[in-house]
Amino acid sequence: MRNAPTILHLDMDAFFAQAEQASKPSLRGKAVVVGGLGPRGVVATASYEARVFGVHSAMPMAQARRLAPNAAYLVPRFAFYRSISEQVMALLRALSPLVEPLSLDEAFVDLEAGEAAWDRDSARLAGARLRTDIRAVTGLTGSVGLASCKMLAKIASEEAKPDGLVLIEPGTERQLLGPMPVRTLPGVGPATGDHLRRAGITTVDEIAEAGEDELVRLLGKAHGHALHAMALARDDRPVVAERETKSVSVEDTYDVDIHDRVRVELEVQRLADRCVRRLREAGLSGRTIVLKVRRYDFSTLTRSETLRGPTDDPAVIREAAARLLGSVDTTGGVRLLGVGVSGLADFTQEDLFAQAAGARADEVAEGHAEEPAAEEPAPARAAVHAEHEWRPGHDVRHAELGHGWVQGSGLGRVTVRFETPQSQPGRVRTFRTDDPQLAPADPLPLVRRRPGEDEEATEGTRELSAEPDRCTE
Repeated sequence: MRNAPTILHLDMDAFFAQAEQASKPSLRGKAVVVGGLGPRGVVATASYEARVFGVHSAMPMAQARRLAPNAAYLVPRFAFYRSISEQVMALLRALSPLVEPLSLDEAFVDLEAGEAAWDRDSARLAGARLRTDIRAVTGLTGSVGLASCKMLAKIASEEAKPDGLVLIEPGTERQLLGPMPVRTLPGVGPATGDHLRRAGITTVDEIAEAGEDELVRLLGKAHGHALHAMALARDDRPVVAERETKSVSVEDTYDVDIHDRVRVELEVQRLADRCVRRLREAGLSGRTIVLKVRRYDFSTLTRSETLRGPTDDPAVIREAAARLLGSVDTTGGVRLLGVGVSGLADFTQEDLFAQAAGARADEVAEGHAEEPAAEEPAPARAAVHAEHEWRPGHDVRHAELGHGWVQGSGLGRVTVRFETPQSQPGRVRTFRTDDPQLAPADPLPLVRRRPGEDEEATEGTRELSAEPDRCTE
């Protein structure tokens, strides 16, 4: 534990939904829900306007529609969000060499390591400047927590939401944590929370009072020790700049169960190709191919095969995934498929072309390796994905009307609202889905940099301590 609040936690506010509102003027100030739009889809992010109706992340999309029927429901644009995330992470790395990203919209920063802060005042100033810089570069808002350790910095950023900064004074941690519910602590999810509640433990103070031995008895050695330490505000975890990637995977959940075996096989091949693209983008290869199948009855099967060395060869990975699928009965229907690669390395074996034959590879004579799996025929690919051609929220461009985004599609029609991040709310037009003047487009930048637009650095800043009047603007 440090004696200065130089650990910073940044959490972008309702990141996906906020990015959509920023890029679509007609949605600003309105309820926006981003996620899978099919009957089995789930909410990825809900704007604060949608949360008023009870919509939240990980909620089934069908339930969200019942709670907020008038909200805008959009399909995620992950490439767009990733580009914004890269801008934010660049700002964090300008503060310190020790930046630990947790996701696209969340990260820890060790301000002391970058000499960006050394005491309370300098830490508060660094956090306020960061919020201002994020707004100037991306047009979005983020909440900042500052504390003497990672656990408390994350709790502080939660208290700061939305669009604020909270600093926890060193020395006040125990008093501050005490009355908070047990779910405040990292690692205490619904199951652990219920287990503690049944034992009469509902606050952090009660965790500390229960004692380490009792927590070990209730939760097991590792979890009990860790939870007791956190209740005492002890967290010595360092900010780790690089996290080792353990696996790369992709998966899809289908709106309607897939019963056709040929369709299942084509989907697995497509997922294998997507997985390879992610591997190559990360400069990685892997030895273990993993297939995930969730069947009609929600039973989930995982099959894996380990090769003799790491590969990023799409033919090898497709063939291995197809072999794994051969051991799975899909006759009842499939609701989810996934392909992953683990056992990662930052190099690729050059002699793995015949490796997909597994143990039989040693018996294959040189020059007689099996042919790589054929590429999925274009008509089949088009048939699989035709229904996703015009996705709600995605960018389009019309030859005469310019840039817009898809509001909805169906029955051979697509409805487009024509507006840009810098325009006023735009007009709506409907076209045939095969209109030759309409085409998919790349997202437009959210911000046009102009001098003199930065907000005051101290806006939304407050401090937390254990005193009765601990929150001050």
